[in-house]
Amino acid sequence: MPTFSAETLSTFARQVFEAAGVPAEEAAIVAHSLVDANLCGHDSHGILRAPQYVGFIQEGKYRPGVPLEVIRETAVVLAADAGWGLGQVQTHRLLDQLLPKAKRHGIAAGTLRHSGHTGRLGEYAERAAAEQLALFATVNSHGAGRRVAPPGGTEGRISTNPICLGVPTAVAPVVLDFGTSAAAEGKVRSYYQKGEPTPEGWLLNAAGQPTTDPSVLYTEPRGTILPFGGPQAYKGFGLGLLLDLLAGGLSGGLCSHPDSPLAGVGNTMLMVLFEPALFAGLEHFLKETTRLTEYVRSCPPADPSRPITIPGDPERLTKQHRLQAGIPIPEGTWELLKKTAEQLGVRLPAQ
Repeated sequence: MPTFSAETLSTFARQVFEAAGVPAEEAAIVAHSLVDANLCGHDSHGILRAPQYVGFIQEGKYRPGVPLEVIRETAVVLAADAGWGLGQVQTHRLLDQLLPKAKRHGIAAGTLRHSGHTGRLGEYAERAAAEQLALFATVNSHGAGRRVAPPGGTEGRISTNPICLGVPTAVAPVVLDFGTSAAAEGKVRSYYQKGEPTPEGWLLNAAGQPTTDPSVLYTEPRGTILPFGGPQAYKGFGLGLLLDLLAGGLSGGLCSHPDSPLAGVGNTMLMVLFEPALFAGLEHFLKETTRLTEYVRSCPPADPSRPITIPGDPERLTKQHRLQAGIPIPEGTWELLKKTAEQLGVRLPAQ
């Protein structure tokens, strides 16, 4: 399995996007976002997405260089159309406009429609937390990507619809970012590219039977991803359903619907920011968030070799390790990256 430094991989990804016609500034944003996802251990949202994005650009589904269009705006609300621009670029532009609104008024909410894949939502929570703001965000697959069946069903009805919550503390932020399915589609894609079976409890085949074969999502007849929650999967499906309704309905985009394709191209997004200073005060907020997170970490572990962690800790620990050891790229993903680079005339980085 080839391994690269974050700097090498970022440079390579940026060159690939620029060769595909992406403006340099946008290419740098997307490359940084993908490689940062790899650093955090979320390979499902990492550089494996680069060939997919390039394909969408070449097919005209993504439009690099388009501005963010404001559809409607008030003092605390901004609804925007991303024009099928690159998702990470347009989401950061949305954040650029929401942050000052939240700081001025205590709360701000924004939406995106017609957006390319927005990437790892935790990235935006980390940016908000760095400015001492809390964040809630969710996306759907703009009506497509119906990968998740309701409990007891055999056909997908909603997309994997992640939820992200981020809260600053006096030390490190707490960032919860997970799909409402048993696994993100990108994680299944990663196993598919590696030619390995998925863990049990992730997938059902087209007959509604458990399987560990990731190809069921990408070949006919299509299978589905289970909602999260195990025996109580109705909770995961219910949460995913509500997030789909909010993201698609409020954004002016689409909720999941029967005429949509099974493979999603981009996202609708809902994002809400909170400025603690204009509620009970930042000092109180940080005192309480820090005290509780420290209390949770102090819980005696059942296994002394596995200390208690809170959301955000695994990403930070993985990033520390991969910044030193490098980022491993599965062979299947590397072959796709090589093919894309060769097609665009981009030199491969030395391993």
